[in-house]
Amino acid sequence: MFTKGVRYMVIAGFFFALMNVFVKMVPDIPAVEVVFFRSVVSLVLSYGFLKAGGVSIWGKNKKILLLRGASGAVALILYFATIQAIPLASAVTIQFLSPIFTSILGVFIVKEKVKPLQWLFFVLAFVGIIIIQGFDPRITPFYLGIGIIAALFSGLAYNFIRKLNTNEHPLVIVFYFPLVTLPVTGTISMFDWVSPEGWEWLLLLLIGVLTQVAQYFMTKAYQSEELSKVASLKYINIIYALAFGWVIFEETFNFITYVGMLVVLTGVILNIWYKHHQTSKM
Repeated sequence: MFTKGVRYMVIAGFFFALMNVFVKMVPDIPAVEVVFFRSVVSLVLSYGFLKAGGVSIWGKNKKILLLRGASGAVALILYFATIQAIPLASAVTIQFLSPIFTSILGVFIVKEKVKPLQWLFFVLAFVGIIIIQGFDPRITPFYLGIGIIAALFSGLAYNFIRKLNTNEHPLVIVFYFPLVTLPVTGTISMFDWVSPEGWEWLLLLLIGVLTQVAQYFMTKAYQSEELSKVASLKYINIIYALAFGWVIFEETFNFITYVGMLVVLTGVILNIWYKHHQTSKM
Protein backbone atom coordinates (compact mmCIF):
# COMPACT_ATOMS: atom_id res chain seq x y z
CA MET A 1 0.00 0.00 0.00
CA PHE A 2 2.76 2.45 0.98
CA THR A 3 4.73 2.05 -2.22
CA LYS A 4 7.62 4.25 -3.32
CA GLY A 5 5.32 6.61 -5.18
CA VAL A 6 3.09 7.03 -2.15
CA ARG A 7 6.05 7.73 0.15
CA TYR A 8 7.53 10.21 -2.31
CA MET A 9 4.25 12.14 -2.53
CA VAL A 10 3.80 12.30 1.26
CA ILE A 11 7.31 13.73 1.62
CA ALA A 12 6.69 16.19 -1.22
CA GLY A 13 3.44 17.30 0.41
CA PHE A 14 5.17 18.17 3.66
CA PHE A 15 7.81 20.31 1.98
CA PHE A 16 5.19 22.01 -0.19
CA ALA A 17 3.24 22.82 2.99
CA LEU A 18 6.28 24.51 4.53
CA MET A 19 6.78 26.45 1.31
CA ASN A 20 3.16 27.65 1.47
CA VAL A 21 3.78 29.04 4.95
CA PHE A 22 6.77 31.10 3.83
CA VAL A 23 4.91 32.37 0.74
CA LYS A 24 2.16 33.66 3.00
CA MET A 25 4.79 35.36 5.18
CA VAL A 26 5.79 37.69 2.31
CA PRO A 27 2.41 39.25 1.40
CA ASP A 28 4.03 42.52 0.28
CA ILE A 29 6.09 40.81 -2.44
CA PRO A 30 4.06 40.26 -5.66
CA ALA A 31 3.37 36.58 -6.43
CA VAL A 32 5.17 36.83 -9.78
CA GLU A 33 8.27 38.16 -8.02
CA VAL A 34 8.14 35.37 -5.42
CA VAL A 35 8.09 32.85 -8.28
CA PHE A 36 11.03 34.71 -9.87
CA PHE A 37 13.18 34.33 -6.73
CA ARG A 38 12.06 30.73 -6.34
CA SER A 39 13.08 30.08 -9.96
CA VAL A 40 16.55 31.57 -9.46
CA VAL A 41 17.24 29.24 -6.52
CA SER A 42 15.79 26.22 -8.33
CA LEU A 43 17.76 26.90 -11.52
CA VAL A 44 21.06 27.16 -9.65
CA LEU A 45 20.44 24.06 -7.52
CA SER A 46 19.18 21.94 -10.41
CA TYR A 47 22.06 22.95 -12.66
CA GLY A 48 24.61 22.25 -9.94
CA PHE A 49 23.27 18.78 -9.08
CA LEU A 50 22.91 17.77 -12.72
CA LYS A 51 26.43 18.87 -13.59
CA ALA A 52 27.82 17.12 -10.51
CA GLY A 53 26.03 13.94 -11.54
CA GLY A 54 27.21 14.15 -15.13
CA VAL A 55 23.64 14.36 -16.45
CA SER A 56 22.80 16.45 -19.52
CA ILE A 57 20.65 19.42 -18.50
CA TRP A 58 18.73 19.47 -21.80
CA GLY A 59 17.04 16.08 -21.59
CA LYS A 60 15.63 14.07 -24.50
CA ASN A 61 12.03 15.19 -25.06
CA LYS A 62 12.46 18.95 -25.09
CA LYS A 63 8.92 19.65 -26.33
CA ILE A 64 7.22 17.90 -23.40
CA LEU A 65 9.75 19.33 -20.96
CA LEU A 66 8.99 22.86 -22.16
CA LEU A 67 5.25 22.24 -21.96
CA ARG A 68 5.67 20.95 -18.41
CA GLY A 69 7.65 24.04 -17.50
CA ALA A 70 5.15 26.44 -19.06
CA SER A 71 2.04 24.85 -17.52
CA GLY A 72 3.76 24.61 -14.14
CA ALA A 73 4.75 28.28 -14.31
CA VAL A 74 1.17 29.43 -14.86
CA ALA A 75 -0.07 27.17 -12.09
CA LEU A 76 2.52 28.35 -9.55
CA ILE A 77 2.08 32.07 -10.17
CA LEU A 78 -1.69 31.86 -9.78
CA TYR A 79 -1.43 29.56 -6.76
CA PHE A 80 0.99 31.90 -4.97
CA ALA A 81 -1.42 34.76 -5.65
CA THR A 82 -4.24 32.90 -3.87
CA ILE A 83 -2.03 31.95 -0.92
CA GLN A 84 -1.15 35.60 -0.35
CA ALA A 85 -4.73 36.88 -0.71
CA ILE A 86 -6.93 34.37 1.13
CA PRO A 87 -6.58 32.06 4.18
CA LEU A 88 -3.94 29.35 3.75
CA ALA A 89 -6.35 26.44 4.20
CA SER A 90 -8.73 28.01 1.69
CA ALA A 91 -6.02 28.39 -0.99
CA VAL A 92 -4.88 24.80 -0.47
CA THR A 93 -8.48 23.58 -0.58
CA ILE A 94 -9.11 25.16 -3.99
CA GLN A 95 -5.82 23.72 -5.24
CA PHE A 96 -7.15 20.28 -4.32
CA LEU A 97 -9.12 20.40 -7.55
CA SER A 98 -5.82 19.58 -9.31
CA PRO A 99 -5.97 15.80 -8.67
CA ILE A 100 -9.40 15.72 -10.29
CA PHE A 101 -8.13 17.70 -13.29
CA THR A 102 -5.05 15.45 -13.34
CA SER A 103 -7.13 12.29 -13.61
CA ILE A 104 -9.54 13.74 -16.19
CA LEU A 105 -6.73 15.06 -18.39
CA GLY A 106 -4.81 11.82 -17.87
CA VAL A 107 -7.51 9.90 -19.73
CA PHE A 108 -6.70 11.92 -22.86
CA ILE A 109 -2.99 12.74 -22.50
CA VAL A 110 -1.44 9.56 -21.11
CA LYS A 111 -4.35 7.19 -21.85
CA GLU A 112 -4.75 6.03 -18.25
CA LYS A 113 -8.00 4.48 -17.12
CA VAL A 114 -9.80 5.54 -13.96
CA LYS A 115 -12.16 2.99 -12.44
CA PRO A 116 -15.68 4.17 -11.57
CA LEU A 117 -15.08 3.38 -7.90
CA GLN A 118 -12.03 5.68 -7.88
CA TRP A 119 -14.21 8.58 -9.00
CA LEU A 120 -16.41 7.85 -5.99
CA PHE A 121 -13.36 8.10 -3.72
CA PHE A 122 -12.35 11.38 -5.38
CA VAL A 123 -15.83 12.74 -4.77
CA LEU A 124 -15.73 11.55 -1.17
CA ALA A 125 -12.43 13.33 -0.56
CA PHE A 126 -13.69 16.49 -2.20
CA VAL A 127 -16.88 16.40 -0.12
CA GLY A 128 -14.59 16.38 2.89
CA ILE A 129 -12.86 19.49 1.56
CA ILE A 130 -16.21 21.22 1.16
CA ILE A 131 -17.07 20.32 4.75
CA ILE A 132 -13.74 21.72 5.93
CA GLN A 133 -14.04 24.88 3.91
CA GLY A 134 -17.69 25.69 4.40
CA PHE A 135 -18.70 29.18 3.46
CA ASP A 136 -15.87 31.71 3.73
CA PRO A 137 -16.66 35.33 2.78
CA ARG A 138 -12.92 36.03 2.62
CA ILE A 139 -12.79 34.17 -0.72
CA THR A 140 -13.91 36.45 -3.55
CA PRO A 141 -15.15 35.06 -6.89
CA PHE A 142 -12.01 36.53 -8.49
CA TYR A 143 -9.59 34.55 -6.33
CA LEU A 144 -11.79 31.46 -6.52
CA GLY A 145 -11.49 31.66 -10.31
CA ILE A 146 -7.72 32.15 -10.12
CA GLY A 147 -7.43 29.16 -7.82
CA ILE A 148 -9.44 26.93 -10.15
CA ILE A 149 -7.32 27.92 -13.16
CA ALA A 150 -4.18 27.24 -11.11
CA ALA A 151 -5.49 23.76 -10.30
CA LEU A 152 -6.27 23.10 -13.96
CA PHE A 153 -2.74 24.00 -15.07
CA SER A 154 -1.29 21.92 -12.23
CA GLY A 155 -3.18 18.92 -13.53
CA LEU A 156 -1.79 19.60 -16.99
CA ALA A 157 1.78 19.84 -15.66
CA TYR A 158 1.45 16.55 -13.76
CA ASN A 159 0.29 14.81 -16.92
CA PHE A 160 3.34 16.00 -18.79
CA ILE A 161 5.52 14.62 -15.97
CA ARG A 162 3.76 11.28 -16.23
CA LYS A 163 4.10 11.31 -20.03
CA LEU A 164 7.86 11.69 -19.62
CA ASN A 165 7.75 8.65 -17.30
CA THR A 166 11.26 7.46 -16.40
CA ASN A 167 12.78 8.57 -19.71
CA GLU A 168 14.06 11.76 -18.09
CA HIS A 169 16.07 12.31 -14.93
CA PRO A 170 13.80 13.87 -12.25
CA LEU A 171 16.13 16.85 -11.86
CA VAL A 172 16.04 17.50 -15.62
CA ILE A 173 12.25 17.81 -15.37
CA VAL A 174 12.64 20.10 -12.34
CA PHE A 175 15.34 22.11 -14.17
CA TYR A 176 13.03 22.98 -17.07
CA PHE A 177 10.55 24.60 -14.72
CA PRO A 178 12.78 27.55 -13.74
CA LEU A 179 14.31 27.55 -17.21
CA VAL A 180 10.90 28.54 -18.59
CA THR A 181 9.68 30.50 -15.60
CA LEU A 182 12.70 32.72 -14.95
CA PRO A 183 12.64 34.86 -18.12
CA VAL A 184 8.85 35.20 -17.99
CA THR A 185 8.58 36.20 -14.32
CA GLY A 186 11.72 38.34 -14.55
CA THR A 187 10.24 40.39 -17.39
CA ILE A 188 6.88 40.83 -15.65
CA SER A 189 8.53 41.72 -12.31
CA MET A 190 10.45 44.58 -13.91
CA PHE A 191 7.20 46.53 -14.20
CA ASP A 192 6.12 46.00 -10.56
CA TRP A 193 9.33 45.37 -8.62
CA VAL A 194 9.25 45.42 -4.81
CA SER A 195 12.65 45.15 -3.12
CA PRO A 196 12.68 42.56 -0.29
CA GLU A 197 13.74 43.78 3.13
CA GLY A 198 15.36 42.07 6.12
CA TRP A 199 13.94 38.59 6.79
CA GLU A 200 12.12 38.58 3.45
CA TRP A 201 15.40 37.69 1.72
CA LEU A 202 15.78 34.57 3.89
CA LEU A 203 12.13 33.62 3.41
CA LEU A 204 12.45 33.89 -0.37
CA LEU A 205 15.58 31.71 -0.25
CA LEU A 206 13.76 29.10 1.86
CA ILE A 207 10.81 29.13 -0.58
CA GLY A 208 13.23 28.25 -3.38
CA VAL A 209 15.03 25.50 -1.46
CA LEU A 210 11.86 23.89 -0.07
CA THR A 211 10.16 23.96 -3.46
CA GLN A 212 13.20 22.35 -5.05
CA VAL A 213 13.10 19.46 -2.59
CA ALA A 214 9.31 19.12 -2.90
CA GLN A 215 9.42 19.20 -6.72
CA TYR A 216 12.04 16.47 -6.77
CA PHE A 217 10.01 14.07 -4.63
CA MET A 218 6.77 14.95 -6.44
CA THR A 219 8.41 14.22 -9.79
CA LYS A 220 9.68 10.87 -8.48
CA ALA A 221 6.15 10.07 -7.28
CA TYR A 222 4.50 10.79 -10.63
CA GLN A 223 7.20 8.80 -12.43
CA SER A 224 6.71 5.82 -10.10
CA GLU A 225 2.93 5.42 -9.94
CA GLU A 226 -0.20 5.94 -12.00
CA LEU A 227 -1.63 9.46 -11.82
CA SER A 228 -4.96 8.47 -10.29
CA LYS A 229 -3.18 6.85 -7.34
CA VAL A 230 -0.63 9.45 -6.28
CA ALA A 231 -2.67 12.50 -7.31
CA SER A 232 -5.22 11.89 -4.55
CA LEU A 233 -2.45 12.03 -1.93
CA LYS A 234 -2.40 15.80 -2.35
CA TYR A 235 -5.58 15.85 -0.28
CA ILE A 236 -3.52 15.04 2.81
CA ASN A 237 -1.97 18.51 2.50
CA ILE A 238 -5.14 19.96 3.99
CA ILE A 239 -3.98 18.60 7.34
CA TYR A 240 -0.73 20.54 7.04
CA ALA A 241 -2.54 23.68 5.90
CA LEU A 242 -5.03 23.60 8.76
CA ALA A 243 -2.30 23.01 11.33
CA PHE A 244 0.05 25.71 10.03
CA GLY A 245 -2.82 28.13 9.52
CA TRP A 246 -3.97 27.69 13.09
CA VAL A 247 -0.53 27.79 14.78
CA ILE A 248 1.18 30.47 12.69
CA PHE A 249 -1.58 32.63 11.18
CA GLU A 250 -4.30 32.10 13.83
CA GLU A 251 -6.79 30.88 11.23
CA THR A 252 -9.64 29.36 13.20
CA PHE A 253 -12.13 26.62 12.40
CA ASN A 254 -14.77 24.66 14.29
CA PHE A 255 -15.49 21.02 15.15
CA ILE A 256 -16.96 20.29 11.73
CA THR A 257 -13.48 20.86 10.29
CA TYR A 258 -12.24 17.71 11.99
CA VAL A 259 -15.16 15.76 10.55
CA GLY A 260 -14.12 17.00 7.12
CA MET A 261 -10.52 15.97 7.75
CA LEU A 262 -11.68 12.45 8.55
CA VAL A 263 -13.76 12.30 5.36
CA VAL A 264 -10.80 13.53 3.28
CA LEU A 265 -8.42 10.96 4.75
CA THR A 266 -11.00 8.22 4.24
CA GLY A 267 -11.31 9.07 0.55
CA VAL A 268 -7.53 9.21 0.10
CA ILE A 269 -6.81 5.94 1.90
CA LEU A 270 -9.61 4.09 0.10
CA ASN A 271 -8.30 5.27 -3.27
CA ILE A 272 -4.74 4.15 -2.47
CA TRP A 273 -5.95 0.80 -1.14
CA TYR A 274 -8.19 0.18 -4.15
CA LYS A 275 -5.49 1.04 -6.68
CA HIS A 276 -2.98 -1.16 -4.86
CA HIS A 277 -5.53 -3.99 -4.73
CA GLN A 278 -6.20 -3.71 -8.47
CA THR A 279 -2.48 -3.64 -9.29
CA SER A 280 -1.69 -6.66 -7.11
CA LYS A 281 -4.29 -8.74 -8.99
CA MET A 282 -2.55 -8.18 -12.34
